[in-house]
Amino acid sequence: FTQCFHNTVLVWLPCLYLWICAPIYLIYLRSHNQGYICMSLLNKAKTAVSLLLWIICWADVFYSFWERSHGSSVPAPVLLVSPTLNICMFCIMCLLATFIVQYERMKGVQSSGVMLIYWLLATLCAIVTFRSKILQALDQLSTVCVWRYTTFFIYFTLLLIALFLSCLPDRPPLFSQAVKDPNPCPEHGASFLSKITFWWISRMMVIGYKRPLEEKDLWSLNLDDRSQNVVPQLVHRWNTECQKTKQGPAVEESEILLTKTQQKAKEPSLFWVLCLTFGPYFLISCLYKFIQDILMFVGPEILRLLISFVNNSNAPSWHGFFYTALLFVCTCVQSLVLQRYFHVCFVTGMRLRTAIIGAVYRKALVISSAARRTSTVGEIVNLMSVDAQRFMDLITYINMIWSAPLQVVLALYFLWQNLGASVLAGVAVMILLVPVNVAQMKSKDNRIKLMNEMLNGIKVLKLYAWELAFKDKVAGIRESELQVLKKAAYLGAVSTFTWVALSTFAVYVLVDEHNVLDAEKAFVSLALFNILRFPLNMLPMVISSMVQASVSLKRLRVFLSHEELQEDSVEHKVIAGCESLLNVCIPEGSLVAVVGHVGSGKSSLLSALLGEMDKLEGTVAIKGSVAYVPQQAWIQNSTLKGNIIFGQERKEAWYQHVVEACALQPDLEILPAGDETEIGEKGVNLSGGQKQRVSLARAVYCDRAIYLLDDPLSAVDAHVGKHIFDQVIGPQGLLKDKTRVLVTHGLSYLPQADLILVMVEGEITEMGSYQQLMATEGAFSEFLRTYAAVDQTQNNGKKHCSVYSTTITVLIYILTVGSSSAINSVSKLSQTGKEDKDLSQKAKNPGVGKLTEADKASTGQVKLSVFWAYLKAIGVLLSFISLLLFITHHGLSLFSNYWLSLWTDDPVINGTQPTRMMRLGVYGALGFSQGEEVVFGFSLSMSIGGILASRYLHQSMLYDVLRSPMSFFERTPSGNLVNRFSKEIDTIDTVIPQIFKMFLGSMFNVLGACVVILIATPLVAVVIPFLGLLYFFVQRFYVASSRQLKRLESVSRSPIYTHFNETLLGTSVIRAFGEQERFICNSDQRVDHNQKAYFPSIVANRWLAIRLEFVGNCIVSFAALFAVIARESLSPGIMGLSISYALQLTTSLTWLVRMSSDMETNIVAVEKVKEYSDTEKEAEWKHEPSSLPSGWPTEGQIELRGFCLRYRHDLDLAIRNINITISGGEKVGIVGRTGAGKSSLTLGLFRIIERAEGHIFIDGVDIAQLGLHELRSRITIIPQDPVVFSGSLRMNLDPFDSYSDDEVWRALEFSHLKNFVSSLPDKLNHECSEGGENLSVGQRQLLCLARALLRKTKILVLDEATAAVDMETDNLIQSTIRSQFEDCTILTIAHRLNTIMDYTRVLVLEKGEIAEFDSPSNLISQRGAFYKMAKDAGLV
Repeated sequence: FTQCFHNTVLVWLPCLYLWICAPIYLIYLRSHNQGYICMSLLNKAKTAVSLLLWIICWADVFYSFWERSHGSSVPAPVLLVSPTLNICMFCIMCLLATFIVQYERMKGVQSSGVMLIYWLLATLCAIVTFRSKILQALDQLSTVCVWRYTTFFIYFTLLLIALFLSCLPDRPPLFSQAVKDPNPCPEHGASFLSKITFWWISRMMVIGYKRPLEEKDLWSLNLDDRSQNVVPQLVHRWNTECQKTKQGPAVEESEILLTKTQQKAKEPSLFWVLCLTFGPYFLISCLYKFIQDILMFVGPEILRLLISFVNNSNAPSWHGFFYTALLFVCTCVQSLVLQRYFHVCFVTGMRLRTAIIGAVYRKALVISSAARRTSTVGEIVNLMSVDAQRFMDLITYINMIWSAPLQVVLALYFLWQNLGASVLAGVAVMILLVPVNVAQMKSKDNRIKLMNEMLNGIKVLKLYAWELAFKDKVAGIRESELQVLKKAAYLGAVSTFTWVALSTFAVYVLVDEHNVLDAEKAFVSLALFNILRFPLNMLPMVISSMVQASVSLKRLRVFLSHEELQEDSVEHKVIAGCESLLNVCIPEGSLVAVVGHVGSGKSSLLSALLGEMDKLEGTVAIKGSVAYVPQQAWIQNSTLKGNIIFGQERKEAWYQHVVEACALQPDLEILPAGDETEIGEKGVNLSGGQKQRVSLARAVYCDRAIYLLDDPLSAVDAHVGKHIFDQVIGPQGLLKDKTRVLVTHGLSYLPQADLILVMVEGEITEMGSYQQLMATEGAFSEFLRTYAAVDQTQNNGKKHCSVYSTTITVLIYILTVGSSSAINSVSKLSQTGKEDKDLSQKAKNPGVGKLTEADKASTGQVKLSVFWAYLKAIGVLLSFISLLLFITHHGLSLFSNYWLSLWTDDPVINGTQPTRMMRLGVYGALGFSQGEEVVFGFSLSMSIGGILASRYLHQSMLYDVLRSPMSFFERTPSGNLVNRFSKEIDTIDTVIPQIFKMFLGSMFNVLGACVVILIATPLVAVVIPFLGLLYFFVQRFYVASSRQLKRLESVSRSPIYTHFNETLLGTSVIRAFGEQERFICNSDQRVDHNQKAYFPSIVANRWLAIRLEFVGNCIVSFAALFAVIARESLSPGIMGLSISYALQLTTSLTWLVRMSSDMETNIVAVEKVKEYSDTEKEAEWKHEPSSLPSGWPTEGQIELRGFCLRYRHDLDLAIRNINITISGGEKVGIVGRTGAGKSSLTLGLFRIIERAEGHIFIDGVDIAQLGLHELRSRITIIPQDPVVFSGSLRMNLDPFDSYSDDEVWRALEFSHLKNFVSSLPDKLNHECSEGGENLSVGQRQLLCLARALLRKTKILVLDEATAAVDMETDNLIQSTIRSQFEDCTILTIAHRLNTIMDYTRVLVLEKGEIAEFDSPSNLISQRGAFYKMAKDAGLV
């Protein structure tokens, strides 16, 4: 190079770079302060080197001046001025570099990319000068200036040192998170080089290779990725956006009235909010993508140069080597940029998911009850799981929206340059073949919703033997899902790519016979077509992905815009007078009872006090903190102790006291691990009464000033209810100094209340003390007289009718009179000095109390049996045919490209190729047959095979789950099961078939490319085995960690949804206790925990891709290098073929590894779906042929002989040695305190739990010999919890459609629902919402009665069936049962003794054994256990 080039370009290049970057970089540093790094050796060294360089430069300048003043030969001014200027400039750059190094240290930058690139540029430029200096010294020794040479070599050495130092990272800043964290993420402390090559994850990969990764190996999340950082940003911006749209421009009132009709309220834009929150970080990825898109087209251009180099035998050899080196550098830079781009995208996606889950969770806690009813639990959980996931997936592709058109335009431009107008033919074909996409979301939502309900009501399905009806319902929805998949498969099969090149080359050759298809034209075009293929295949995918995301966006926007509870609806202070519909003054420390019929608005009154309802007018004021006990107890999935303490601080003495007062002590003795026993979801392993008492204990333990008790005594036995009232609620109870509002049906408690409110249709008609109200002779005294005759202690509950809850103009006003003298009850307790029975001694063995089993991550390689199971599900023959077709297709494809290379090498005679028609004919035939193979063969057989496998796997899993015993559902969180039916089945439907296709495709591409390269340049055979080994090792090394990370991630996903599900059911309790913050924290922790496993898995993907692309880039470079070396013996056609295949190889290799690891990680879905086929199952549903007579049982006689039963084989017997005979038509009551085994007996009768010993005979048939459905469909139960499924009323009564409409109406008439149902617009087709939310609890209970009336079997079991209705309804039910089931055998589990006083016999159970069994009158005269209960209930 010339002296001028050395003095200008080589000096100016690095300077120019730093001048441009420095201002931007310094501004960035100023705004991103990460802490302060103390002076370290490294920092001192960097500064010293920069200063030394500065000194060297000045030395050079002074030498120039000295030379001039002393010199004999004065150089031309330009030779003096130019270097001096350059050196001065470089001096300034060195000072700037020193300044940047120090500024970075003060701002906490541990490793700087800007400086590394600067030193790299300076070094590269210096290398050129270095070479020139060496050559000059060798050729013209006399011209060498010793001083300048010495300074240059010192300068060059210092540059190398500076470059080396800038590769090393500095120590972490003071007080940084990494210092405090036990397992920080190494990314922040990594050097720039380590960051761009993702070297920093290697340590985790090595651990993962040596042994399966565990939770403790995962790093903490980076601060920027944690929920506490990400979610508030989104929530804050969304709230600001909502405020903006609410305020809107100010308008005159008259204008508003006129324009109200036309304009629609402007919706707040969630999209804009997401852009503001995540846009700035995401924009970097756009820059990366743009660079990568430009670099993509360098490959084909270098290929053109290489082919022309081979064609031109006069070109100097270094051209070839230079092109090869350039190709290698460009492909490597492209790989680094592309992986950086993906990293930014994936991290953005991860943050987006965190933010959406957090925002949805926070919103769910403040949403108003009216809005809450518009979306089911399933739909809200879907927002978190499906919609958040969709955004995450879209983020990685969204740049394709502008990048794909850019790539297409560039490719077309280069193709046009190459082949002219005939390109249009190929493009036309390409556009025709763009695959079309279809969506299938709707039916999936319905299926998951139905599954969710089935899992929640599984006990009822089993008791009624309805599993098959529901299985068919799910199968129906599933079929419509698969139809959609099938359509997609047919459409996808039509699109194939062979015809594009064929049509283009055919048109090119046929248009003009002088158009010669030479190697340069053919293979450069092929390379460009290969680039084109990607954006065109991606675009439809991105568009359909965007359509889905916009649907998700809308769903999210609607949910986040829902009405929130009015924060100001309850004022927490004391205010003065007002009067209206509801006017109440509740003095502090008094006990207020609220009574009234079902639907009179009692619960609504409490809801209004809690601020759960929309306040229309008036004021509600409360003084002091509130505790709330809902009518249907809400129990968390944690230990019993955790449920009671509910996040408060531990006070042992107070805790013991509360447990005893709430009558929980005896229950703790029954539970396997005392109060450390884990309670399942929704309290599955507690009886109704126990749940209610735990719920009450939670409120008492929290020690608040005001207690709102919504009928807590309804679900407990009479004597327990009395105990609780005396010990807790009543005038002598623990809460005697607190303000208590008690909704109740227990008339015996009313005389002890300070104030009674009587409610009728949402208004308080009377209020006063018991004596005052009795004296006034109003509705209350009449109400009492009616029922006192029947019963004195009806403790019974009801659910408020939602009709009233929204229409009452609730105007309540509570005045707490006097000072808040709620003396801390704890201090008094310590004085009572009661000895504490310490329960924790009972925690025999913490393992015993475990109930739910968390999803476990399996370890090690996926077993081959799983792949085999999948292939069997497809069908072995079909799999084999697919594979065969695939091999044929790839063979033909290889041959057609080889044929093309032969064609391009044909000699040109008189400007045309004589054999071109023959060549084109064969090429066309090959292309056509390839198309046939793919379209009608491989693609379809794979897709149809995938659909067959999906159908089979879903069916068998559904069957396996339904066949599982009840204990399985108690152990397995419903989140896990729903996850299997949604996420894993979705993977099997859509992901696995695609992955199989791509895996085989890339595998054959790689093999094909290797074969072609070997044919063209046999020398490569030396390198390929070595690179192949490296490749194989990297792949195995990666898969070990990646697979385990994927498993850890999927295991930590379920708890997020399980916790959310639980929260949704208990929002009113959480709000009443003011525990929102704690629950939000808990949810955030679960999300972070999940992302902790997700983050390393995306980084591991990048780590792998960079290493593999490097292997691919090496193969490309070697193919080019050996082609350059052997150019004498190579034809241009073969060389073009070889390099165009090699260019594809990098992508194919990366895809191959990604697909093989994706196949391993996704086939885990099959493993998980198959998992449930090995769990224990119930007995057979039906025995073929059935041995039962058609009308069995005809008598209804039941005999138990030595009957024993236990819940789990490691637990004690729950029922021991029961011997009784019940004749047909007898009415038997079963009583006993909670946990005595009343419900267990009925579970044994229905074989929900199989006997441990002994037998049960019905009409002389041993029920153990029957199929479960034969047994369960011939006896009927009205269960304790009335379960209603979403669907029509008729479906809820008769899912098999086995009764006529007349019979259904008759059943409704006898169950007193006929008037209600006939008043509905759709009558029997009235849609019940999820869980029957739109019916009151009482109506649901009557619906269960109607089911029993329809079946009308000889044996009827009532399990506390009237616990949730008021006394009138109860009387109706009892009279119906007495008249309609007169000749049936009835077993009633009773809390309320008055209902069974006229039964033939009563069975009293104690600790699972018979205590007494005789007629009620005899038992009372014996004065035993039954007498005591009757006395407690005030019946004797």
